[in-house]
Amino acid sequence: MMRTVHLALYDTLADWEYGYAVAGINDPEFQKNPGSLAVTTVGATRDPITTRGGLRIIPDLTLDELRPHDSAMLILPGNDIWNTDAYAPFTGKAREFLDADVPVAAICGATGALASAGLLDDRTHTSNAAEFLEEVGYGGSALYRDEPAVADRGLITASGVAPVHFARAIFERLDIYEPEVLDAWFALYADRNPAGFYALMEQQQ
Repeated sequence: MMRTVHLALYDTLADWEYGYAVAGINDPEFQKNPGSLAVTTVGATRDPITTRGGLRIIPDLTLDELRPHDSAMLILPGNDIWNTDAYAPFTGKAREFLDADVPVAAICGATGALASAGLLDDRTHTSNAAEFLEEVGYGGSALYRDEPAVADRGLITASGVAPVHFARAIFERLDIYEPEVLDAWFALYADRNPAGFYALMEQQQ
């Protein structure tokens, strides 16, 4: 059965933070169940958004059309609007997902928005830096971990400079790859270890 992962779109979307995750989800190569996952984009409206890199993307659906039980995960990339009212609909949808036990993955500025909304007060988490989250005045500082990516009870958080770690945590939660495949992928893209490439090629045999 096809499962859908929803990628949130908004102006100033950080292009470099979600690419590894989306490519790994949409590309069936090396997957346990090829073709069982697909990424769909969701915006506050269907109007085109403009990314930090200047790309214009049209959302496939709107937040008010998205129900948690129709999704395998909501991915919230970083952005420059996380601390404005424009981002409130996305934190509201993240809360709805978590309340329904559907996972959410947030990176960079999106973690700041979740912290402001109180969604990091009782979950182990990370972000760009402890100081970044402390500026929003949230109540979860004791649960902050200085790591590239952290997963706790359906919520993945990551630093904006750790897109590969972010993707790995997403892949683990979605159970896309066998452990040895994921280890090889991570060795290649995170550690730049050529052995990872050859290990992936062996999986094609």
